[in-house]
Amino acid sequence: MFETAITLDQFVAAMKDTLIMVSVSLFLGSLLGVPLGIIMVITRPGGLVNHRFFYALINPIINIIRSLPFIILLISIIPFTRFIVHTTIGTTGAIVPLIIFIAPYIARLVENSLLEINPGIIEAARSMGATPLQAIWHFLLPEALASLVLALTTATIGLIGATAMAGTVGGGGIGDLAITYGYQRFDTFATVSTALVLIVVVQGLQSLGNVISRRLRRE
Repeated sequence: MFETAITLDQFVAAMKDTLIMVSVSLFLGSLLGVPLGIIMVITRPGGLVNHRFFYALINPIINIIRSLPFIILLISIIPFTRFIVHTTIGTTGAIVPLIIFIAPYIARLVENSLLEINPGIIEAARSMGATPLQAIWHFLLPEALASLVLALTTATIGLIGATAMAGTVGGGGIGDLAITYGYQRFDTFATVSTALVLIVVVQGLQSLGNVISRRLRRE
């Protein structure tokens, strides 16, 4: 069980690839997903702007992308990935589908967080004559900040799982290591060690997100 072909350098390189995929995809996915989530809230019926066209356009697109398992999405957009980054393998080839996967997920999480806000907050913003942008920046986002932290924590954990699945098509990272050595070469140590590392990382991220969220709620 403890005999393995994996070297320490390979393990460190896989962890580095996973970190790159998660950080870059989370950053770019958040740049797309957070504004989309806000737009979903303010344009829905009864929202600050109440623009049904935008809501009717964005909502089904998000639902369609979210309905696809990541592995199917990854394979389906291979031509698009190749067009954008000129490759479909390795860390670079995995980042494009990861962004497309996580952005709608973040948008829905942000939407849910903002919808949990007491409607009285919106009414207070309107009574003060706040513009939609002012209401978002000074009322909605500060009130939902603790919930948004938990939402991004959940998105990060989901992204880590997706990077592991990207290993099935040579996406690099921990998932690729587990499949190449653990599954294809029957290396039990590779499978167990990568699983343990992912468990520790996910537990650490969730605990950190919970701590930050609790402190923001107390403030």
